[in-house]
Amino acid sequence: MIVQTLARTIRLLRERGFTIVMVEQNFRFAAPLADRFYVMEHGRIVEAFAAAELPSKREMLHEFLGV
Repeated sequence: MIVQTLARTIRLLRERGFTIVMVEQNFRFAAPLADRFYVMEHGRIVEAFAAAELPSKREMLHEFLGV
């Protein structure tokens, strides 16, 4: 229930024009809320892409995140 409330609040803030930087390990939770993705490894950004590119990045994400 807390996770659902958090997701609803993030969507509401985005609709109101706020920019949100979210650092989240739970990709399945964060993915539907994001416009852009950054994958970090050992403190460095190793991949960056827009939400529209997500389908083509699934294999790479599986390698990094196991999702």
